[in-house]
Amino acid sequence: MDIAYNSSKRKITLMPGDYYVSGNEVTISTILGSCISVCLYDPINRIVGMNHFLLSSTRYSKSLPLCLTEAGRYGVHAMELIINGMIKLGAKKKNFHAKAFGGASLFLRDSHADNFNCVGEVNSRFILEFLLNENITLVAADLGGDKGRVIHFHSKDYSVHQKKIKKTVIPELITREKYFRKQESVKKQPEPELWG
Repeated sequence: MDIAYNSSKRKITLMPGDYYVSGNEVTISTILGSCISVCLYDPINRIVGMNHFLLSSTRYSKSLPLCLTEAGRYGVHAMELIINGMIKLGAKKKNFHAKAFGGASLFLRDSHADNFNCVGEVNSRFILEFLLNENITLVAADLGGDKGRVIHFHSKDYSVHQKKIKKTVIPELITREKYFRKQESVKKQPEPELWG
């Protein structure tokens, strides 16, 4: 987690749970499996932000609004971190555009009824609902599928370069995401200013 104020061009790598915002030239990168990264930018004020998050639950009913769930609250918090960080640097929310990536189905599908989603589907559904509810324009998205992704977000022209991950790397990615999900479900506490 970091906020850049006066730096020259930088290369930043995000791990699960991280975010980064900047008003300077930067390339922000991460590796995604079931996780989601949102590349958010204000093209008028030239402020960018990116996060990397994973909702902790594997199952939620398709009929339940995700933003009202415990996992959804974590996703909202992850989004509010970059939104608030960008606003502190001078961005205006009305100018925000987003590009969203991730949400692959790397874990075995739950054996329960089809009324429930897998981890990647839950994460993808959450970000689409969140952006729609917040009136943030979704310019591009590559969500779902069965392959991980490496993404590089460039602040200079707001482009995102993406490379799909070979299946041989996926077991390592699954292990990392299971560890992250377990850690987050243990330590997660709602932020008082958001949920108190």
